[in-house]
Amino acid sequence: MSGTIFELGTDGPSRILVGVDGTPSSMRAGAYAAGLARRQGARLITLYVVPTSTIAVQSAATAGAMMQAQHEIGEEIRQAVIDGSKHIGITVDFVLRQGNPYRELIAVATEMRVDAVVVGASTQSGRRFVGSLAGRLVRDAAWPVTVVP
Repeated sequence: MSGTIFELGTDGPSRILVGVDGTPSSMRAGAYAAGLARRQGARLITLYVVPTSTIAVQSAATAGAMMQAQHEIGEEIRQAVIDGSKHIGITVDFVLRQGNPYRELIAVATEMRVDAVVVGASTQSGRRFVGSLAGRLVRDAAWPVTVVP
């Protein structure tokens, strides 16, 4: 070990990205990521994506209402994230995007230069892991991905 120099404080992630969508699984992922950020002294980046695929299949009359509802959900999550971060004493950024959740997670992870990604497991029947967003991230991402049940 003589001659080996280690940098203090760089053993874990310094920026953690968590994707949330309001489902119980994603909120557990948010809580896990917040705890990890607190223990590691890391910045937490919380991403909520308004999925355009859900809005696109609606008629023009209902698409606006659906988009407004999605943005309201995003605002509620943003407020919960900010309140929670103050309670546990971590630094958090909340990012709201519109589009494909998988593509937006990859884009934000790249833009924010994250060290780790945390997501909740899919709760849709038959998509518990295979074919889910989490499964695609584990398979394709350039960062460690933690999937929270």
